[in-house]
Amino acid sequence: MLAKLKKLLWQYSNGTTGRGRSSMGILNSTGCSSVWGSTYPFNPYPFPWANHLFQDSASMAMGVFEGHMAKMAEGFKAIRITELELANKYRADEHDDFFTHFNWKQFNDEEFHLCPPVTVVGGDGALYDIGFQNLSRAMMSGKPLKIVVLDTQVYSNTGGQACTSGFFGQVSDMAPFGKARPGKQEVRKEIGLIGMAHRTTYVMQSTIAYPHHMIEGFIEGLNSRRPALFNCYTSCQPEHGIGDDMGHQQAKLAVESRAYPLFRYDPDQGKTPQECFTLEGNPAKEELWPSYKLQYLEGGQHKHMELPLTFADFAMTESRFRKHFRLAPPDTWHDNMVALADYLDLSEQGRQGKYPFIWSLDSKQQLSRLLVSPSMITSSEDRRDFWIMLKALAGVEEKTESPVEVEQRIRQDVVSKIASRLMEMARGESSGEQGTAALDITKAETEAAVTPPSDADYLAPWLDTEDCTACGECIDINPSMFAYNDEEKAYIQDPNAGPYSDLVKAAERCTAQVIHPGLPRTRKEKDMEQWIKRAEKFNH
Repeated sequence: MLAKLKKLLWQYSNGTTGRGRSSMGILNSTGCSSVWGSTYPFNPYPFPWANHLFQDSASMAMGVFEGHMAKMAEGFKAIRITELELANKYRADEHDDFFTHFNWKQFNDEEFHLCPPVTVVGGDGALYDIGFQNLSRAMMSGKPLKIVVLDTQVYSNTGGQACTSGFFGQVSDMAPFGKARPGKQEVRKEIGLIGMAHRTTYVMQSTIAYPHHMIEGFIEGLNSRRPALFNCYTSCQPEHGIGDDMGHQQAKLAVESRAYPLFRYDPDQGKTPQECFTLEGNPAKEELWPSYKLQYLEGGQHKHMELPLTFADFAMTESRFRKHFRLAPPDTWHDNMVALADYLDLSEQGRQGKYPFIWSLDSKQQLSRLLVSPSMITSSEDRRDFWIMLKALAGVEEKTESPVEVEQRIRQDVVSKIASRLMEMARGESSGEQGTAALDITKAETEAAVTPPSDADYLAPWLDTEDCTACGECIDINPSMFAYNDEEKAYIQDPNAGPYSDLVKAAERCTAQVIHPGLPRTRKEKDMEQWIKRAEKFNH
């Protein structure tokens, strides 16, 4: 036993590399992540790394995992036996058979989390298509492999051919644009839903534009004793036709336009889809499309419009979709032109004689209209309908309020407003200034404030708007709950526009620490006591 322990110590502290135990191992599908990512002498993989045939990474990972975990089991077995010997509790008739067959499925949580993960990395060609059968087998095996899909919507490494992860209408090699075939004519394969259908696998779909969602998903998936599938939106700058520095911006647009919704699925959370599946992190979850502010010039004056952000608004920014748009000069505008979001709501009969368009800006920041092709209409409908399906899985319903809820919301808004003003007045008095911010509280507001809320422990949330640094974290979490004023300072516009957990997360991520979640009126939200505990330090 001493010899085994000494060897184990050597493996962890020194080993064959002189750097001790590796933090993970990668099985990489041949592609951009290997050809571009590991070109000598620059290698971003400081741990064991291997690849084989393009489609084999998931299958190779299954074999490597078993060998890797057998070695981990030998180490843990040595430690367990030593602990029993030191306590004089080793019983041959009880323990010999157990340790003979001891394997990774019998690891306790502490042991499992000490095991470096075996990770699969590949593109959509290797894992969506050519290697999909290998991926499916790996997920069904139940082995806790961690699989990262770099979803570029094209076969990037071999010239940008069309693949099943691409969007309807996109133009690429083998999906050209012309009269006979205007781009790709298949809707996107949703590997996230396919992963969920296996019922064995933690699934996350995310992007670098929402790092908190992505990193939280990575942590949950890595800690899960299940296979984990991480599907990540990955811009391919030459094939998408965007600037080299635009990956983050395009990933953000992809989420906001419903092209690439964020979601997570954890089978350990329950038996129903609503328990296991969440759309947390998506903007305007209750709406079909989020809205955005389009600022433009008209007659030398700055103006703006609030518009729905559809899939076509995202597609217009990338050259792979450009052929589906045609500029309509202002002198051609007429009443039969209909904004695309409104056009999509029309019946087939109502669409007759109508011309759908999206708003854009010309080089002088003046409004222009872009007419959209039938393919772009189909693609927008597909993304809208997929979003509707996801909302149904997550149990997200259109937001409606009863008269009682309206009354409670108004009262909560008033109390929140008064609390914020009182805080401003207190700060003004403490600095020797007159607290004028609280002088315009009306009689109605005062009466509402002294009316006890339905829950005696309720504390309205508040935000120190004047100290906001406009980091945007709260807006990213819930743009219906938080908004910017004319001075680009955040405030709470509707505390009821999301769960209490959104207030807590916003407080945790706020770089200026100016968000105070208060206490919830009701305690029905899942894990509510944990959220209240996390909120404590922000309510002082």
